[in-house]
Amino acid sequence: MCTKLVNASLKRQGMSDIRESFNNEIGTDFRGEIMYGEMLSGHTSIAVGGPADMYVLPYDAVSLKTCLMFANDRGLAVLVLGGGTNVIVDDNGYRGMVISLKHFNMIKTTDDPDERVDLFVETGVPLQRLINYCIERGYAGIEGLTGIPGTVGGAIIGNSGSFGQEIRDVVESIVVINLSGMIKRLERDEFSFGYRRSSVEQGLIILSANMRFKKSEPEVLSGKASECISRKKNTQPLSERSAGCVYMNPEGRAAGMLIEEAGCKGMRAGDIEVSRVHANYFINRGNGTASDFLKLMKMVEARVFEHSGVSLEPEVRVIAGKHE
Repeated sequence: MCTKLVNASLKRQGMSDIRESFNNEIGTDFRGEIMYGEMLSGHTSIAVGGPADMYVLPYDAVSLKTCLMFANDRGLAVLVLGGGTNVIVDDNGYRGMVISLKHFNMIKTTDDPDERVDLFVETGVPLQRLINYCIERGYAGIEGLTGIPGTVGGAIIGNSGSFGQEIRDVVESIVVINLSGMIKRLERDEFSFGYRRSSVEQGLIILSANMRFKKSEPEVLSGKASECISRKKNTQPLSERSAGCVYMNPEGRAAGMLIEEAGCKGMRAGDIEVSRVHANYFINRGNGTASDFLKLMKMVEARVFEHSGVSLEPEVRVIAGKHE
């Protein structure tokens, strides 16, 4: 998950000044962790990305609001980074504030009639944890998503899906916060989903979601999940460092097959390589960089277009480097 909220230029203010201002003005109002110069390669699934000027992990919505208002007052760019999947962060890092919502990790039952159950789920909950939670209790609807990395917030933003299921199938409403710190609830008819997209992405941070599941038997759901993960292990490089699928599937076609048919499997730029298991995954073979990744994308896109006439559309989100 990543949501780029502000792409404005920074006011000419050094990081030492920002650090001092943050500590002096916000110190007692902020509950959480803050790091300066934190390498984002340690927070992305493909292990690329340079240092963030500020990397903050608020413990609650009040502290998050405090951070957003501080950034807004100073014209700081803000990036919300979830599980770090489907994102490529520039090697030069990020000039501004990067926010992690990993501490927003609650799952709670809100309604439990005979045939369904409603859950309150915070944005930082790992998607696989929610899937396991539901399978163990017999809540059907997302067991087909097993094996997809990232957080619940990221899954909603990108409408994660596999094996005929998508996260939108269970989302009833969401609670969001904007850059000014205003929190509001959006009902299902107030936002939309598309193929690996949602209208929530721009300008809003998801805090939580209300989800509805049908009741089933844990043994049935566990069997479905096991079948899904078994198929994925045979067809996807799950044990490798990757950003997930690089390209969206063109209508009626599979991006991975187009890349494979163009002879791109094993193609390499630096330490980033087109997977030999599934061509729509680029894997980091060692010390790969964002520059390597982007170079390989250009190589693959050119080869595929030359071979089939199809222009591939990226599914990964590329986060620009430091603003000057």
